[in-house]
Amino acid sequence: MPSWELIARGRVQGVGYRWHVRKCALENSVTGYVQNQSDGSVLIIATAEEHEFERFCLSIQSGDTRAVVNELQLFRIDYAKSYNDFTIR
Repeated sequence: MPSWELIARGRVQGVGYRWHVRKCALENSVTGYVQNQSDGSVLIIATAEEHEFERFCLSIQSGDTRAVVNELQLFRIDYAKSYNDFTIR
């Protein structure tokens, strides 16, 4: 199954954005994890079928009530390990 590394930038820390990403992942059958980074961005490792991943990306770009995503970078990766769920780190 394809995997991606995503970097979200904007107002994405301290506003519940990781919980929003997890909720979107569970709704779209995405596995992997989400983690705050020291530079203020949020790292997302996501594994899903293409159509589920596209829906997931659309839903996390909008953020939630307090988060604002100014930039979402996507990188396809071939080395991700297999995940059984989606976790917050």
